[in-house]
Amino acid sequence: MSETSILIVDDNPKYLKDALPFYGYNVTTATDGLQALSLLKNNKYDLILLDVMMPKMDGWETLKNIRKNSKNQYIPVIMLTAVNEEQKMISGLKIGADDYIVKPFILPNLLARMEALLRRTSWQKSLPAGGKKPDNSAPSPEQTTLTAREKDVLQLAAQGANNKEIAEKLVLREVTVKTHLNSIFKKLKVTNRTQAVLLALKTDLIN
Repeated sequence: MSETSILIVDDNPKYLKDALPFYGYNVTTATDGLQALSLLKNNKYDLILLDVMMPKMDGWETLKNIRKNSKNQYIPVIMLTAVNEEQKMISGLKIGADDYIVKPFILPNLLARMEALLRRTSWQKSLPAGGKKPDNSAPSPEQTTLTAREKDVLQLAAQGANNKEIAEKLVLREVTVKTHLNSIFKKLKVTNRTQAVLLALKTDLIN
C-alpha cells in the first residue's frame, strides 16, 4: 500500500508533524489557509487536518474554499477545534467537514478517526461508478431503517436544537428524545450526535 499523504493546516503544526510519520503517514504542513489552498493547487492529498483558529484565513473560510474546487470536493477533512460548540460543528458539517476532534485531543483518538475516514474513502472509491465519482447520497441499508420519529429528532438535532428543545417541539419527554438518539446512534453506527448529523447530511437522510 502506498504511503498516505496528509496535509496539516495549523499555525502550530509541530506536534502532529513530528508524530504522524511514525504511523506511516507522509506529512505536509501549511501554517494558514492561504498556504494550504496554494499547496492544494498542485498536490494531491488523501486527508486534510484543518485547524479552526488560524491567522489570515480561519478554518471555516479555508474549508469553504477547499470545497469550491471540484478537484478537492471529496478529500476527507477533519477539523481541529479548541471550541466544543455543537452549533458551529453542525454548520461546519454543512460546509463540508467530515469529522471533528476537539483540542486538546489524545493521539490514538485522532488516529482512529483518520483511519476510519480513509477506510470509508477507500471503500467509496472501490465502488463501480461508471467512471463517475462515487455516489455519496445513497443510504446504506442500516440507515434506511430509521423511523419517521427518529428522522424528526435527527432533523432538529441538525438544526442545533438540544434535547430539551427537541422534546418541546415534538411534544416528547427528554428521556424519550435520548432513547431515540441512542437508537439512531446504534443504527448509523456512530457514537455521538455530531457524527450522526454528519452521516445523515452526507447521505441525504435529512436536509
